[in-house]
This record gives sequence, C-alpha cells and structure tokens, in this order.
Amino acid sequence: MSPRFGILGLILLSVGLNAAAQLFLRVAMRGGLPTGLSPLAMVLDVGTRPGVIGGLGCYGLSLLLWIYVLSKADASFAYPFLGLGFAVVTVAGCTLLGEPVSMPKILGILIIAAGVVVLAGGG
Repeated sequence: MSPRFGILGLILLSVGLNAAAQLFLRVAMRGGLPTGLSPLAMVLDVGTRPGVIGGLGCYGLSLLLWIYVLSKADASFAYPFLGLGFAVVTVAGCTLLGEPVSMPKILGILIIAAGVVVLAGGG
C-alpha cells in the first residue's frame, strides 16, 4: 500500500466522522431548542442529548485524524476532500433522515465531487 493511499483513507475517515457529527447533531436538534428554560438549563438540556454528545465525539476524532493527516500530507492535497462532506451529509440526510434533495442540490454535489477530483489529482 502506498503512503498516499493510506493517507487518503485517513482523510476519508476524517471527512466521514465530520459528516457523522453533522448528522448526530441534526438528529439531536430535530425537536428544536427547549423554551422557557434559563440559559444554563438550556445548555445542560442540549449538551446532554445523546446526539450532541455523539456529534462532539465524532468532531473530536475527526480533528485528531485531521491533525495527523496534515502532519503527513500537503494541505493542497488534503483540503479539497473536505468538500466531500457536503455530499455525504446531503445524501445521508436524504436516505437516513428523509430530508428532501432537489435537483440543484444534486447538481451541486456533482460539481463539488468534480472539483475534489480536479484539485486532489493536480499533483
């Protein structure tokens, strides 16, 4: 396995964890913010929701992986892959959460994917 292939796997794992964080947070916040609570009670309510805890955990793991990736790969190679998170979240939001996906969103995902290919493959 080439070093670049291994780093690519870590980049994609980091992007996947970041997308998972977004989805966990979305699930946790589907019911909205609590009303009629003091600011501290609201923070405690939101901060103890399993989806928020899971989302923050995924963000933390994603960040640790990203720091490692940046110690091994050029930012100009790694960074474009972060754009894939938009596509992953949109597709997962549609398939897992039943959120609508319009034709402009699909077109945007295709443009982002093409951009990642062009930027990351540019040497």
